[in-house]
Amino acid sequence: MINRQLSRPQHKDGMELYAGRWVAMVRDQVVGQGGTPEQARLAAQASRSKEIPQVVYVPTTIPLEFPPILDSVVAALPSDTPVYLVGGAVRDALLRRKIHDLDFILPGNAVKISRQIANRLGAAFFPMDEKYDTGRVILISRDGSRLTLDFAAQRGDNLESDLRGRDFTFNAMAVDVHQPQAILDPLGGAADLLAKQIRPCSSSAFVNDPIRVLRAVRQAAVFGFHIPPETRALMRSAAPLLPDISPERMRDELFRLLDGPRVAASIRALDMLGALCYVLPEMETLKGVEQSSPHLDDVWHHTLNVVLKLEIVLAALAPDYDQEKAANLALGMLVLHLGRYRERLGEHLNEQLNADRPLRPLLFLAALYHDAGKPETRTTDGEGKYHFYGHDEVGAQIVDRRAVSLRLSNPETERVCKIVRGHLRPTLLEHDGNLPTRRAVYRFFREAGEAGVDVCILSLADILGTSSETFSQAQWSHHLAVVRSLLEAWWEHPREQVTPVVLVNGDELMKELGILPGPLVGKLLEAIREAQAVGQVGSREEALEIAKKILNG
Repeated sequence: MINRQLSRPQHKDGMELYAGRWVAMVRDQVVGQGGTPEQARLAAQASRSKEIPQVVYVPTTIPLEFPPILDSVVAALPSDTPVYLVGGAVRDALLRRKIHDLDFILPGNAVKISRQIANRLGAAFFPMDEKYDTGRVILISRDGSRLTLDFAAQRGDNLESDLRGRDFTFNAMAVDVHQPQAILDPLGGAADLLAKQIRPCSSSAFVNDPIRVLRAVRQAAVFGFHIPPETRALMRSAAPLLPDISPERMRDELFRLLDGPRVAASIRALDMLGALCYVLPEMETLKGVEQSSPHLDDVWHHTLNVVLKLEIVLAALAPDYDQEKAANLALGMLVLHLGRYRERLGEHLNEQLNADRPLRPLLFLAALYHDAGKPETRTTDGEGKYHFYGHDEVGAQIVDRRAVSLRLSNPETERVCKIVRGHLRPTLLEHDGNLPTRRAVYRFFREAGEAGVDVCILSLADILGTSSETFSQAQWSHHLAVVRSLLEAWWEHPREQVTPVVLVNGDELMKELGILPGPLVGKLLEAIREAQAVGQVGSREEALEIAKKILNG
């Protein structure tokens, strides 16, 4: 039996029906087909058991495109080593999506060979897992972008057994790197891509690794696919096993979900599948907690709505946003007031408090927890109206515990707590009907720091996510003006209104005023900075003068 690939000019009448498949042929007649040569051969045996078919691959109508680095990898490989490109790269090539990472499997010696490839390519090398024979090669381009090449030893007796142990059928396709246009698809992943559905590689896929419950929801959102009822049933059965997953893996998959599209829909899906209570258990306490006007929804549905509005706000303020998409007045006003900060906001959200995670998903985590303190703080006044005094502080304590449980870094934990703690501040600054004073702006950022930007954006989503018939165009316009004044101070006048230049330090202050080290020095320095921010102090002499006035009475 000879396996070969049909070149595109050799397509005969009707062969395009088998594009992307292996076919078994006897005297130019197709007698069997499958996702691999072996499947095609076995299919042929059913009808032509005594004949030996020729097995060929019928190429896809449009060639698969892989990153140019694949050619360099092939050139660096030992000539006698079979290597397969698997998983997401093959899937994305079929979907014509940009490929970011390449995963390879080899029969063995993956760490050794990946180290050799890294040396040949002048790239960084990391032995990911010596026990499971897995190595990583990282190439960094001149623009700072990274391409990750992972090499792993084959799991099981052969390629097909390795693929069957993966998560979803569309991630269980492979190509031989020496024949990259011939897809090996034993589980029908290409057909599932065409049908836009997520199907596991086996009925035990979710039980074997419950984190796949989150991954299925995330990939459904990313690709716009649906999850069939039989797959959802398997996910529900595996959801109670999620506590067995390590906090680090839970965090990483959750943050990928929060950094993707359709976050609100994904959170709702996790809840409907019975998984959210194991991932973010505090969300369960929000259900049925009623609120008074201006809210019409309970805390849970309000939270989901805020997450949805946050997606809309960030999309409207994205650098590549098409203003013609501002289909309603509220979004049009948002773009008009804050559109000039698109680039700066984009840079802000791409900042990394941790090398592996951008800031954007942390903002969504804060949105989920911004009212987490309400169940604990709800009280009722004599008129039956609900109040939630101090829910911002209690919510910050709750999200702090969740951040620790998810093994977030200290900077990430501090940031998400500041966002939740400060989420009411922009609204409080607008109560007198005027724009915040320079003193109020300075104190806002003194407390929030860089998180002040996140607080501003979350406050916009919070306002839009509050269902109320009393919400008016004037109220929205004023809130936008307040947020704009805060962001203007942060991005356009930071040295004047947020972090004034140092006019006098603590040592100089003690020497000039004849005071000893202690809390008083810090109090005087802070008073000077605030006076600078409001425009009362502009020189060293004026700084010393105001310090003397405070000291004397």
